[in-house]
Amino acid sequence: MNKMILPTDVVGGTFWLLSMAMIGAAVFFFLEKNRMQRQWQPSIALVGVMMLISAVFYHYVKSMWVDTGTAPIILRYVDWVLTHSIQLVLFYLVLSATTKVSSALFWRLLIGSLVMVVGEFLGAAGYMSHALGFIIGVVGWLYILGELYMGEAGKANAACDDQAVHFAFNGLRLIVTVGWAIYPLGYFIEHLGGGVDVNSLNIIYNLSDFLNKIIFGFVVYLAAVGAERKDSSANTL
Repeated sequence: MNKMILPTDVVGGTFWLLSMAMIGAAVFFFLEKNRMQRQWQPSIALVGVMMLISAVFYHYVKSMWVDTGTAPIILRYVDWVLTHSIQLVLFYLVLSATTKVSSALFWRLLIGSLVMVVGEFLGAAGYMSHALGFIIGVVGWLYILGELYMGEAGKANAACDDQAVHFAFNGLRLIVTVGWAIYPLGYFIEHLGGGVDVNSLNIIYNLSDFLNKIIFGFVVYLAAVGAERKDSSANTL
C-alpha cells in the first residue's frame, strides 16, 4: 500500500482535510476562550475539546487509510459517543450562561445522545439486529429533538430574553435537526437499504462534519462574540 495520500485519493484527501481543519479549529477556540465573557468561557472551552477529540480521531483514521486502504465506518462510533455527548451538553451550558435550568436537563440530553449512538453501534457491530439498532438510534434522536423543541430546553430558550443565547440555541438546534439526519440515514442505507460503498459513505460523513462540528462550534463562538460586543457597547455608554 502506498504510504502517501495521492492527489487522486478523494477519501484520503477528505480525511487529511478534516484532521487539519479540526486541529486548526481546536487551537482557535482555545486561544479565543479567555477573551469571552466568563459565562461563555466553559462553552468555548468545550467546543475546543470537541474539536481536539475529532482531530485525534481523523488523524488516526487518516493514518489507517494510508497504511491499509481501509477505514471501517464502525470506528466512527468511538468519536461520536464523545463528540455527540459534548454537543448536547453545550445546549445546557449555553442556556445556563444566562438562564436557570435544572441539572436534570443536563442528564436527559446526555442520556439521549448515548441512546442514539450506542443503539446504532450495537446494531452495526452485530450485538443486536440492524433493525433494532436503527429503531433505538432514531428514538434517541427524536427524544433529543423533542427536548430541544418542546421540552425544558426549548421552553427555557423561548423564555430567555438574551439574543446571544437565542442565536446559539436556535443555530445549534437547526444543525442537530438537519445535519444529524445524516447519521440515521447513513446507518439505514448501509445496513438496511441494500448497502452502500463504504468509501463514498466516508466522504459524505467527512464533509458533513464541517457542518455538524466545525460550523456547530462557530455558532457558539459567534454568539459569545455577540454577547461580548454588546457588553462592551453597554459599558461605553
